[in-house]
Amino acid sequence: MTETALQSHTQDIVVDEVFPHARETIWKTLTNGALMSRWIMAPTGFEPIEGNRFTFQTTPAGEWDGVIHCEVLEVRPNERFVYAWRGGHQANDGYGSRLDTVVTWTLSEVDNGTRLRLVHSGFVTPRNDTAYKNMSQGWKKVLSQIGTVTAEES
Repeated sequence: MTETALQSHTQDIVVDEVFPHARETIWKTLTNGALMSRWIMAPTGFEPIEGNRFTFQTTPAGEWDGVIHCEVLEVRPNERFVYAWRGGHQANDGYGSRLDTVVTWTLSEVDNGTRLRLVHSGFVTPRNDTAYKNMSQGWKKVLSQIGTVTAEES
């Protein structure tokens, strides 16, 4: 094999939606642990403070215990929220394979509300192909849930 054939490539998931709410309202939905549990999963130890480590618990698989380890990397209130998203296990193929990615939420004001852009970056191919496929669909549903939760809290 050539050196090029041995190199890994990465893919990013990008989901973008406009909501009829102020940035401050969307921000609250993104950074409040109780509200997060309604649109993604209940976080453990979450605080929207740079350096804070927290976890999510999902379905275990093989050698992986289902824990997603996160660390808040950047907090710019009402503008940008970034955290590491790590999980899986080296021994797993497909679902539950080792994952070391970053989730970035960007909020921008538009005429009719707020544009919320999610970029979940760093999926290594082919190792993370299953996670990429599943989460590409999952994040679309999550953004819809964020809209629902935000509307209920407004």
